[in-house]
Amino acid sequence: MGQTPKHLKETPSQTAGPYVHIGCTPNFCGIPGVYSQDLGAAMVNDRTKGPRITIVGCVRAGAGTVLRDAMVEIWQADAKGHYPLPPATPDTSDTPETSGDADPHFTGWGRCPTDMDTGAFRFDTIRPGPVPHRAGGLMAPHISVWIVARGINLGLHTRMYFPDEAKANAADPFLSRIEDADRAATLLAGSEGDGVYRFDIRLQGDGETIFLDV
Repeated sequence: MGQTPKHLKETPSQTAGPYVHIGCTPNFCGIPGVYSQDLGAAMVNDRTKGPRITIVGCVRAGAGTVLRDAMVEIWQADAKGHYPLPPATPDTSDTPETSGDADPHFTGWGRCPTDMDTGAFRFDTIRPGPVPHRAGGLMAPHISVWIVARGINLGLHTRMYFPDEAKANAADPFLSRIEDADRAATLLAGSEGDGVYRFDIRLQGDGETIFLDV
C-alpha cells in the first residue's frame, strides 16, 4: 500500500540546450514554415519614433571563449520611457505606462541567437527613455538583457546602461547601490559611434557581468 507524500520535491532544473534554438528561432536553425520570421527578430519599423541605435556584443565564458550557441533577449521602454503593455481596463486609470501611451510601432522586445561562427548578437532598436522607479524618481535609460545557453540551467538577467548618460546613471537607484566601480562598469555599454553600442557579457572570471536575482 503506497504512502501519500508529505511534501513535493522541486523539479530538477534542466539545461536549455541544444534544443532552445529549434523551438525559439526555427528560421535561424534552417526550419522554415513555423514563422515568417523568428519572433523578436524585428523591433522597429519605418514609423517607430526615437533615435535608432544598434546593440552588438557576444557572450563569453569564464576563460574568455565566445559562446556560439547562446540566445539573448532584450526588453526596453520606448523613446518616451513607456513600456508596451495590455490596454487599460475600464476600471483602471490611464497611466504613462499603459499601451495607449506607448509607441504602437515599437515592440519593446527582441530576441537574437548568437552567430554560430563568431558568437555575435545584434539588435536594431531605439534609444529608450528614462522610466519611473517604484520608489519615486526616474531610472536611467537602460535595457534589460536575458541570456540562455547550453549549460545555463536558469536564464541570466542583467542590464545595459549607456555610457553617455553620466548624470542619469549616477542617480539611478540600482547603479547607485553598487559600491565597486569596476563591477558597475560591467553594466555600461561601450560606444562605437554612429549609434552603435557594444555590450559584451562575461559569465564568470575577471570582469564578470553583474547578474540580477529576479
